[in-house]
Amino acid sequence: MINTNTKYIAIGALMLMSFDDNDSNFESYTQKIPGTEVTFQMAAIPEGTYTMGSDSQADEKPAHKVKIAPFWMGTHEVTWDAFELFLDKNYELAISEGPIGEIVDGLTRPSMPYLDMTFGMGKEGKPAIGMTQYGAIQFCHWLYLKTGIFYRLPTEAEWEYAAKAGSTTRFFYGDDPTQLGDYAWIRENSAETTHPIGKKKPNPWGLYDIYGNVLEWTSDQYDPEFYASSTSDNPTNPSTKLYPRVVRGGSYDTETSELSSTKRFISSPDWKRIDPQIPKSQWWFPEAPFLGLRLVRPLSPPSPEEIMAYYQAKPITDY
Repeated sequence: MINTNTKYIAIGALMLMSFDDNDSNFESYTQKIPGTEVTFQMAAIPEGTYTMGSDSQADEKPAHKVKIAPFWMGTHEVTWDAFELFLDKNYELAISEGPIGEIVDGLTRPSMPYLDMTFGMGKEGKPAIGMTQYGAIQFCHWLYLKTGIFYRLPTEAEWEYAAKAGSTTRFFYGDDPTQLGDYAWIRENSAETTHPIGKKKPNPWGLYDIYGNVLEWTSDQYDPEFYASSTSDNPTNPSTKLYPRVVRGGSYDTETSELSSTKRFISSPDWKRIDPQIPKSQWWFPEAPFLGLRLVRPLSPPSPEEIMAYYQAKPITDY
């Protein structure tokens, strides 16, 4: 009998090999989810060095040079049409097709939320909201099973690098906060709701809604002192505690005064305050309608073993 993990590694290696053969052309592309008509776009983000952080906020100090390897990033936040394929009611359909979709043992089955996770704001063209970091990572795992491509959450350093797009100003377009409404759905112009993706101007690297609309998960644990000790090459601070973790970008409920490319936001147990389950859900934040995700795919993927370690890490729960 073949061990499930062995099957994952063998098939994953084949899929990664086939995609690596095409990576000599590092260009933006459109990803179709097999067995569906759903697509999403990935922008090519070149390697480079930038100054991460700032000297304006205590947890953004010290501003320091960081080198980032090339990667692709979702041009938009993940929408409901993609995320709902992953949910329980569509589970059999969602796993039935795809290059490694027949191996589902390692995919944790998501629970259905006990309330309307759109919070009455609607779904069509809008970002999926309210998932935990664990839920966001398991969505990436599902995409891997469907496509054979390693998708994950951005690190905090990758997110800031992509948001800045070569700029050194407060926003990627400059320092004038009165122009932010041209690029973002924020408290001043959102009417307190999410909006369909891609309706505002993108940044120079083709990323839409990088500020506002919904906060976006990173893979990092929040540490206000992390910048003082982080490495200069592709720094990351993997999550080892349930709270707080880093989210970036601001949302439709964030004021202009609170936004910049360097601003660090954090997750909170208050986002599960009304969850009646014991233990509380590892999948959903019933008080976080302002929270979503954006995908990353590294140009040089890790080994199949490292990929599965990333996806199959057990959740840290608040029992």
